[in-house]
Amino acid sequence: QVQLVESGGGSVQAGGSLRLSCAASGFTVSNYFMYWIRQAPGKGLERVSRINSGGGTTSYTDSVKGRFTVSRDNAKNTLYLQMNSLKPEDTATYYCAADPRFLLPSSTPLSQYKYRGQGTQVTISS
Repeated sequence: QVQLVESGGGSVQAGGSLRLSCAASGFTVSNYFMYWIRQAPGKGLERVSRINSGGGTTSYTDSVKGRFTVSRDNAKNTLYLQMNSLKPEDTATYYCAADPRFLLPSSTPLSQYKYRGQGTQVTISS
């Protein structure tokens, strides 16, 4: 059974840090591009980061550049998102997703990623 399970969310004050994890099972993540996608209350989905299968190439949405770092440990079948200098506008449900297709558009609906998790809530207070 394929699963992506996010963890590490929570409530912190602005300026704080959180580290999200996404544990995969039922498939081998090393064959997939991995993504973090978030949805803030009342807003649409936003792709936060992308990392290639080997972990050597990453990309971020502009609002998190310099603050967030995506990484992966293929041996552990796990994806990570280190979030520093958190802001209230980072408040959202964070989802991880996996897909084998190259250069999947950032506008891709979450439902169209091959695999996706259930999300973890991140709340940043001012």
